Amino acid sequence: MRTAQQILADAAVIAVVGASRDPAKAAHRVPAQMQRYGWRIIPVNPTVDELFGERAYPTLADIPHPVDLVDVFRPAADAVEVVRQAVAIGAPAVWLQLGIVSAEARRIAEEAGVDYVEDRCLIVERAAANLTRLP
Repeated sequence: MRTAQQILADAAVIAVVGASRDPAKAAHRVPAQMQRYGWRIIPVNPTVDELFGERAYPTLADIPHPVDLVDVFRPAADAVEVVRQAVAIGAPAVWLQLGIVSAEARRIAEEAGVDYVEDRCLIVERAAANLTRLP
């Protein structure tokens, strides 16, 4: 299993489940910052058409191209279903944001051979490793 920083270093396209249009929320600020550092952010939110200059999709299954990482900004109770969907689309890694923990989601990911991170923040890990996808 790759470390959190290895997952970020290897990822180029991040699907963000629960991405928010509200700039005051972490579910907006975190993906926006990752985008500023060069990652392509694909918002997954059934209530919006576009976020971060990208088309938004209602579910992971609706994304018409592969993603490298599924980042989850949903309550822990929803994480199990999101991880099942991530496995179904062939995502190689799933990341539950700070404060989100699910033993069942971890079990599903591990059984499917999917790298799994929980209770950690993308931007904190990006900064700690000084990662960027910019030239």
